[in-house]
Amino acid sequence: MAKTGLRIWPGRSYPLGATWDGRGANFALFSAHAERVDLCIFDHRGQREIARVTLPEYTDEIWHGYLPDARPGMLYGYRVYGPYDPAHGHRFNPNKLLIDPYAKALHGHVRWSDAHFGYRVGSVRTDLTFDRRDNARGMPKCILLDPAFSWGNDRAPHTAMEDSFIYELHVRGFTIGREDIPHAQRGTVSALASEQVIDHLRRLGITAVELLPVHAFVDDRVLVERGLVNYWGYNTIGFFAPHPRYLAAGVVDEFKTMVLRLHDVGIEVILDVVYNHTAEGNHMGPTLSFRGIDNASYYRLAKNPRFYEDFTGTGNALNLHHPRVLQLVTDSLRYWVEQMHVDGFRFDLATTLARETVDYDPHSGFLDAVGQDPVLSRVKLIAEPWDVGPGGYQLGNFPPGWMEWNDRFRDTVRRFWRGDGGLIGELAARISGSADIFNRRGRRPWASVNFITAHDGFTLEDLVSYDTKHNEANAENNRDGTDANYSWNSGVEGPTDDPKIRGSRRQQKRNLLATLLLSLGTPLMLAGDELGNSQGGNNNAYCQDSQVGWIKWPTESHDPEGLVTFIRRLISLRRSETALHLSRFLTGNGDVTWLTPAGAAYTEEDWNYPDARALAYVLKGRGIAPGVEAPLLIMLNAYHEPMDFVLPKSSAARWRLVLDTSLDENETYPVFQSGATYTVAARSLVLLRGLANGGPGA
Repeated sequence: MAKTGLRIWPGRSYPLGATWDGRGANFALFSAHAERVDLCIFDHRGQREIARVTLPEYTDEIWHGYLPDARPGMLYGYRVYGPYDPAHGHRFNPNKLLIDPYAKALHGHVRWSDAHFGYRVGSVRTDLTFDRRDNARGMPKCILLDPAFSWGNDRAPHTAMEDSFIYELHVRGFTIGREDIPHAQRGTVSALASEQVIDHLRRLGITAVELLPVHAFVDDRVLVERGLVNYWGYNTIGFFAPHPRYLAAGVVDEFKTMVLRLHDVGIEVILDVVYNHTAEGNHMGPTLSFRGIDNASYYRLAKNPRFYEDFTGTGNALNLHHPRVLQLVTDSLRYWVEQMHVDGFRFDLATTLARETVDYDPHSGFLDAVGQDPVLSRVKLIAEPWDVGPGGYQLGNFPPGWMEWNDRFRDTVRRFWRGDGGLIGELAARISGSADIFNRRGRRPWASVNFITAHDGFTLEDLVSYDTKHNEANAENNRDGTDANYSWNSGVEGPTDDPKIRGSRRQQKRNLLATLLLSLGTPLMLAGDELGNSQGGNNNAYCQDSQVGWIKWPTESHDPEGLVTFIRRLISLRRSETALHLSRFLTGNGDVTWLTPAGAAYTEEDWNYPDARALAYVLKGRGIAPGVEAPLLIMLNAYHEPMDFVLPKSSAARWRLVLDTSLDENETYPVFQSGATYTVAARSLVLLRGLANGGPGA
């Protein structure tokens, strides 16, 4: 029986959560419909409840109390009393220990049993029944934190948007295979902060890491029962707490140290965040936190409030119409910026966050709140601009200041290099910053986050090695994952020793990477692509905390195909050439000229030619000396045969070769006369820099 003799004072209704002040701790929990809230204290292992007190005060729908005897490290949870009435949207059940929505750290993880459900699992009346079993032994416990941390002279890099190059990685999968890191640290933020990993990131030349979800999340019961886990982490249960699996010693300061060390070398930290839904699922889901605290406030309920609105495909959607729920999200975001020093966020299924009644609204409460916030409006904000609800595809419709994942860039570039015809008009729009989508309300080319591969889909190696997905390991009969991969295996499905096919695949990877890094917009690259990492054709490795989902680090060289060197060269080129990272859209008035392979300006007939698979264009380059222009000529040939391109006369007297994806790296860069013909190899990209007669470099 838990003790009830703890001293409890009235405390304050602000701030929400558990707050240590050096003498004790204040506890505050929002619930508009609860009748009573008990604070439960556990032993240091989280196994036994050792004390329980009722929060004595209720102010403005906040339950609160102050424990003068509380100390950092204390483990706690809540039991919330109220009506269990699903027909009216209420699902209170004090038999269920609940996670504090504002918990800054968690101890342990969900150990699944039927006791986690508020209803009697298996009953014919399903969720209309009431379950009286105590779930505390199988629940994570909240940890009272002392937030003190010595940040020293940490300074955010504040990389300009147009200069950014984002590297998307999974904290565990990125480092779990590094044998040069102590075993206990692999797969954690401590490994990400190691000298070896940071050296690789610096060598590659990226400016920001975008971490797949690090907020505390739950492994779905259905996955656990299949021997799998929610590897990607898009199943959040705590918006303030780092996922315990990613902390080598279980200490939140490890995350802060990782941010500090990345900042020291000029690398920003962006978090992939999931505020559109929680891990509690639909009306048949478990009661872990929000559902048992105040279901009718935290979730968007359907006309029949027993059920949930679902724009995410996960069973529920957070109710950002409610001011306290909107506060939860913005408080969480500010916490990660102010206390954890992160530099930005990528919002999963961001359309859901901006739905008002049903439809997407660019002036929704969430978007307006973030846009006017003096902290949040100054960090990088990236939307995944779609969800699965009605009118969910909103690419280009987010407000000024936002960046958006541009899947049209991904699909167009993939299809072009696969050899699909009739795409040159679409390709020209994508590689020049997608002005047709983003050039409004003062937005800039960096608003388009360009990517070829990401966590969701094929890796770069698999994109050039498989025609179809191979997701059998997910135990869903290969039904999961998209079929729209726009991939080409060069003639053999999967790995091969054929040198011709291997050479073709290497060249295709260089084509795709070059297109990504030579295009206007913000490039994003998937971690491991530079290493030739493969998932064996699995394009939906969301449940694969295994060799399938982990990056395979080469043992002898971290640049087995020369792709790291190739990427570094592309990044250096991008940084040195203003025309490749402009902060404004191209106008067509002298800043870009689109050319046919014959060197002629495009006609409407040329743009619409259904079999076209080649494109050339000249960008007005920054002068390499005062008064001397250095235009850039880029030629793309996706035909399966070589094609002759005429080097234009009007832009430069001569042209020096800078890049040819069909050639091995070398130190000699030949010069060609204007009007001459350059043969672009089959499926390759070429870049030349113009030279004026007598100018520097001539």
